[in-house]
Amino acid sequence: MSHFHSGEIAVQRRMGQAHIADRVGRMIRADIPDIAAGFLAEQPMVVLGAADLAGRVWAGSLVGSPGFVRVIDGETIAIDAFPVAGDPLHEALTRPARIGMIALQPQRRRRMRVNGSATPKQAGLLITVDQVYSNCPKYISRRQIESYRPDIDLPAPLHGTELDARQRGLIGAADAFFVATADTDGNADASHRGGNPGFLQVLSPTRLRWPDYQGNSMFMTLGNIAVNPRCGILIQDWATGATLHLTGTAELSWAPETFTAGAQCSIDFTITEVVELPGPGPLRWGPAELSPVNP
Repeated sequence: MSHFHSGEIAVQRRMGQAHIADRVGRMIRADIPDIAAGFLAEQPMVVLGAADLAGRVWAGSLVGSPGFVRVIDGETIAIDAFPVAGDPLHEALTRPARIGMIALQPQRRRRMRVNGSATPKQAGLLITVDQVYSNCPKYISRRQIESYRPDIDLPAPLHGTELDARQRGLIGAADAFFVATADTDGNADASHRGGNPGFLQVLSPTRLRWPDYQGNSMFMTLGNIAVNPRCGILIQDWATGATLHLTGTAELSWAPETFTAGAQCSIDFTITEVVELPGPGPLRWGPAELSPVNP
């Protein structure tokens, strides 16, 4: 039985990488291996993707002291944190929801992904996994944690329908962001994108574009976009802990004139809503050491 839906298979074939995807897809598991459990227990942050009650897809982060994400058994993960008030996922996850999760460890350029369902529990979430797999270290900027202050008072969120000049500047300087997508059945996915500053282009206050660089050839993000354009983006200000959450629609572009160096295709993103959780945030990171494989 294939791990991939029709959108993923279509993109794999268009890219001429279906044979690679078939091989790499064998690493996808329906249970949590011990090495993955140990990795999750070390992390101070995970990023979730899910749809809200209106069907809009968002990406948001959860932070805590290492151990706040822990494996209960081979199919269950407990997270002792909940999206803060103002985070677009706060209301979405007050009910059972399909989620994608990525745990990124910038210090060691490691990451792993989990797809499944989340149920709210007291002060946190229980996740039942469907898919568990690791990703290669490509395009991850190395960073070290500078501080974690769980008791910090968070400023009120800012809302809009387009990016202001300061937000456009944050995006233009970004060397990483997270993207949330879902298939036609609502199965969500959260993924990381990285590159040199400027790789996430601001085309207008409501339009972004980014390149798709060669990765694991499974094309889970692109495959979801091919069948369901709803998409969410999370851009972090790593130095202050601020987060910028965008939702809208994404479209794959196969026109070579839209490609930047190293791109297999490009993705155009139209913003419909902006939510910013301004800094300072509880978790702050040091400066980036850009990936040596960035195009």
